[in-house]
Amino acid sequence: MPSQATRTRDLPEHRIDHSNCRSVSEILQRIGDKWTVLVVMTLKARPLRFNDIKRSVGGISQQMLTRTLRILERDGMVSRTVYPTVPPQVEYALTDLGHSLAEPVMQLGQWAQAHLDTIHDNRRRYDAAAT
Repeated sequence: MPSQATRTRDLPEHRIDHSNCRSVSEILQRIGDKWTVLVVMTLKARPLRFNDIKRSVGGISQQMLTRTLRILERDGMVSRTVYPTVPPQVEYALTDLGHSLAEPVMQLGQWAQAHLDTIHDNRRRYDAAAT
């Protein structure tokens, strides 16, 4: 039987650059936020106006939607276009960076949907065994 040192040495090296951990953590926290996920999924199909986004993202307040859109715009994931009408119309759209985020977000959503019943069953069994 190979020693621990031999087994470890035979594994492929996966070195993690820890110098950017804080920055990566901040970005993961942002893109993992439920409002960010829902806004990105909502804008995936086409650009929308503020109230259209608000109607599509159930339960989000106007203040939270404003904050989320500003952060996504600041990060370069959403563009904001103001049309010179009276009153001005504002439209939000995913940028190329935002679309690149939408793909894995959609895959995670599909995974969650596919495993929802299993996870709920596991929670019920766990909770029943814990009491």
